[in-house]
Amino acid sequence: MIALVHHPDYVAPAPARSQYQWNKNGLIRDLLRDSDADLTWFQPAPMPIEWLEAAHDADYVAEVLEARVPAFKERRIGFPVTPLVARRAAMVPGGTWLAARLALDHGFAANTAGGSHHALADTGAGFCVFNDLAIAAIRLTEQRIVERVLIVDCDVHQGDGTAALTAGRPDIATYSIHAEKNFPVRKARSTLDVPLPDGTGDDAYLDALQGTLEPMLDAFQPDLILYQAGVDPFAGDRLGRLDLSLAGLDRRESLIAGLAIDRAIPLASTVGGGYGTDAMEVARRHVASLLSLGRAFEKKRLHTPTHFLPWVASVAGLDDAQQSLQDDDNGDRRP
Repeated sequence: MIALVHHPDYVAPAPARSQYQWNKNGLIRDLLRDSDADLTWFQPAPMPIEWLEAAHDADYVAEVLEARVPAFKERRIGFPVTPLVARRAAMVPGGTWLAARLALDHGFAANTAGGSHHALADTGAGFCVFNDLAIAAIRLTEQRIVERVLIVDCDVHQGDGTAALTAGRPDIATYSIHAEKNFPVRKARSTLDVPLPDGTGDDAYLDALQGTLEPMLDAFQPDLILYQAGVDPFAGDRLGRLDLSLAGLDRRESLIAGLAIDRAIPLASTVGGGYGTDAMEVARRHVASLLSLGRAFEKKRLHTPTHFLPWVASVAGLDDAQQSLQDDDNGDRRP
């Protein structure tokens, strides 16, 4: 089965003056429910305030949770932060955290939201309120659940917020492969950045991805990958510039999954960016990405006896993780 994390709060009503596709996460859930994949659903709890504040300034956390974000910050985010948006903002990092814990048990798990890689310490930006990737990685390492986390960001936009929020932490590394001339104009410095020219295309993109990520994995040797699986490098995406085909996106997921599986590294994915006028088409791209990743790990499981699965045998503190999962979803494994 494929472990999926979802919460009803992911589908918040669209605030006024918002261009973000607020129904995308609900469509992703519905398409997954209608698929023939073997899925198990888990429901997260909100990320505790102390862990939000481990990545973000306390004043900004309070502004969001109390739905009093200043107008100039809301403009950077791209929409007003209403009370329902604030609830969603705290729930999504909880979902990425839960997906990471599930991945340590199952090899792979996916959050049906998240990948909010532009959020900075004292403000959100680019449709991102809290940076779920940085928050989860900091909590995982500070609680010593794992020793090293690698955040792999394949969104068409650079993961500037993630890089900034985790800079100087030797136990967290960041990798970003993105369109060089795309948002944000002012880039941060990831552990490894791979900027690509517009119109790169499938073959050149995949060559660059494998040629840079594979040696980084071998050098850093992470215990877990947090994956920002944005589907906006697609040629038809409203904000993309790299001209990947749908087949190219599928090859990307096969490559990412294969690199992780070959090294026995658990992987937790987040949705990331995907934009267009047809919300259902965008949701289908995300679902195809998620299922491609999940099926690759399931194939590995089907051909490997459980007691030899390295992510089960070698991860410390697994009993505690199981109890944490039960506490988080309150026994309800349906979205």
